[in-house]
Amino acid sequence: MNSCPPILLVEDNPLDVDLTLRAFQRRKLANPIVVARDGEEALAWVPRWESGEIQPAVILLDLNLPRVDGLIVLRILKDHIALRRIPVVVLTTSKEDSDIQSAYDLGVNSYIVKPVDFDNFMDVAQQIELYWCVLNELRK
Repeated sequence: MNSCPPILLVEDNPLDVDLTLRAFQRRKLANPIVVARDGEEALAWVPRWESGEIQPAVILLDLNLPRVDGLIVLRILKDHIALRRIPVVVLTTSKEDSDIQSAYDLGVNSYIVKPVDFDNFMDVAQQIELYWCVLNELRK
């Protein structure tokens, strides 16, 4: 069993899911990646975490999601007393000031605009891995 906490990737675009998984695989990331394909799937993890299942090291959250919008997912996670300390990194195509401001107002830990090519995405994957999975001290 992998002792590293997972990374939850909340992303509905199959190409972006594949790009993210390939980037982390190429980085040989120790943390397993769990994928939620929409906001509702992401929120389905909440009762599992409440019942003691290991919480993710970080949640990579797209904003433009079907069924439940990413900002609503973020609000629910950050309003939840037992989950608000899970780091959430918005990873989205939106450069809209209103989205950036709303995400920070809701308590996002970081906001990254998705790079379009694989090499740039590898740089993002490396930074996410280094900071959130290696350097950052996990809550106890």
